[in-house]
Parts: sequence; structure tokens; C-alpha cells
Amino acid sequence: MPIYFYWGEDEFSLQQAVNGLRDRCLDPNWMSFNYTQIPPTQSDAVIQGLNQAMTPPFGMGSRLVWLVDTTVCQNCSDDLLAELKRTLPAIPETSVLLLTSRNKPDGRLKSTKLFQEHAEVQEFALIPPWKTDLLLQQVRQAAQSLGVKLTPSAVEAIVESVGNDTRLLYNELEKLKLYAGENSPPIGESIVADLVKVNTQNSLKLAEAIRQGDTNKTLILIGQLIGRNEPVLKIVATLIGQFRTWLWVKLMLERGENSEQQIAQAAEISNPKRVFILKREVMQISTQQLIAALPVLLELEVSLKQGAEHITTLQTKAIALCQIFSSSNS
Repeated sequence: MPIYFYWGEDEFSLQQAVNGLRDRCLDPNWMSFNYTQIPPTQSDAVIQGLNQAMTPPFGMGSRLVWLVDTTVCQNCSDDLLAELKRTLPAIPETSVLLLTSRNKPDGRLKSTKLFQEHAEVQEFALIPPWKTDLLLQQVRQAAQSLGVKLTPSAVEAIVESVGNDTRLLYNELEKLKLYAGENSPPIGESIVADLVKVNTQNSLKLAEAIRQGDTNKTLILIGQLIGRNEPVLKIVATLIGQFRTWLWVKLMLERGENSEQQIAQAAEISNPKRVFILKREVMQISTQQLIAALPVLLELEVSLKQGAEHITTLQTKAIALCQIFSSSNS
């Protein structure tokens, strides 16, 4: 299929896929002639891309045309849609048209439906920080692809350190690979602790500080997250997911359900082993506190989406959340 549409927030994985596609379809000796990258700043970027894709390649290999950060699946005029309908089915096998976007294609648009029909659409989503089992799987797969041997405890230590930052994960694994050298035994947790950059300012630690009612630590973590340019809406999404999980676990325990498998199923926790830790985390807080926290979090999300000032709004609501939980930790 000569048309690809890559989208998602995991820019590192998306760029890796772009690089792989480029290496597969271009002859390196003819790359300068057959590789066109069109930025979104050009008003007629899509039309240019379609025209280039219809042009036969020079020399050996195929032609690759890359429309970077396109908005064609968020906004598409009737004239552009007509051009897409005419051109997409006619793109020759000797050309590859690639479109990338951070934003999810709008499924209501005819242009999106057209690309779903004619293109290979692939999502590159960041794994939510609370989905520990998927993060563990990601580390194992990345380590295997790079030829880095890790002990199970080392895998867990890397997840704790890098979270869902894919770029940082690969950078740290490359560092470990260089340290280990050839034919070395699996790298253990102690080596990871010494060498891997610890990314402690993650949103799950913020949720933990709020649950403990620790206002000072909460505000420090917010400052650190903002300093790392962590998107505020992503922080809030993590908080909502974590507090909902805590509430489900607490409700199940109050119903007398002790089976970790049953609790995991009800709370949509992929790894039942994580329930043991969650049970311990909700021991000192009440169901009423967790129920009271969710409206505050949802108000925070709505305010941010309506254009409220991000940092001040997050700080204010975080303080309110800490006050809800401070009574159980005083």
C-alpha cells in the first residue's frame, strides 16, 4: 500500500516508524531526488504532496513524500476533498505518500473515511503511566530489540525510572548496552539504579502525594512536572485514572471481595499482582474521600479545556484535593 497515515503523541516511536519506512522504500543513492518533506506551514501542502506522489521516481528505488503535521483529517475543504478522491486511488506503486499528525483523525470527516479506505492508518499512543503491565512489556520488547539482557527486577526499575517516556527509555537502554558490552550476564537492578536517569517527577507520584494529603510535596511535584514541559491535561488524565482505580479497589474491599483477580477485573487492572499494592494504598483513606476527589478532578479537567490558566488552576485544585485527604494522614 503506497499511502500511510501515522498519528499519535508518542513522537519518538512515530519518528522511528517514519525512519523505517524511509529506509525500506528509498535507494540511498537517489534519496536527494526522491525524498520530499513538506511542512504544514505551506498553504497548499496537501496539493503539493499529491502532485509529488504522482511524479515517477528518479533512478532506483521509490519516491517518498512526507506531509508533516498535516491537518487534513481535522479540516478539509470540498475542493481538497475532491482532489483527494481523484488522486489517492491513482497514486502509483512506485511512490509512497506519508502523512503524520499528533492529533487523532476526526472520524466524522469524509477525508478521514477516505484515508481509512486507501491508507494504512497506525496510531502511536503513549502508554498511560498507570498501566504498569504495558510499560513492563514495552521495556522488555525494547530491550530485546536492542539486544540488552535485563533481570525482571531491572525491568521494573527502568519502568519506575523512565515511566512512559519512549525516547528516554531507548536512550537509557543504549547506555546500558554500551556498559554491558558483548556476552555479558543480564543487567541487574543495582546497575540500573547507578546508570539510568531517574525521572521521579511523574504524575503517579503526584497522585500519591495528594493521597497522602501532603500539600508541600504536591506543589513541588507540580513545579517539577511543569518544568519538564509535561502537558497539564496529561497530568490530569493520569490523576483521574489513578483515583478512579483507587475508588474501585476500595469499593470492592468494602463489599468483602478479597480476590485480587476479581478486583482486577472489576477495576480494569490488567495485572492482578498490582492489586496487592493498591489494597495497601487505600487502607488509610475512606471511600467518601475518594468519591469527593473525583468531582474536583473533573472540574479541573473542564476548567483547563475551557481555557483556564493551567498552572494556577492545577495548583489550586491540587491544594483542594490535599485538604480532602489530609484528615486521614494527620
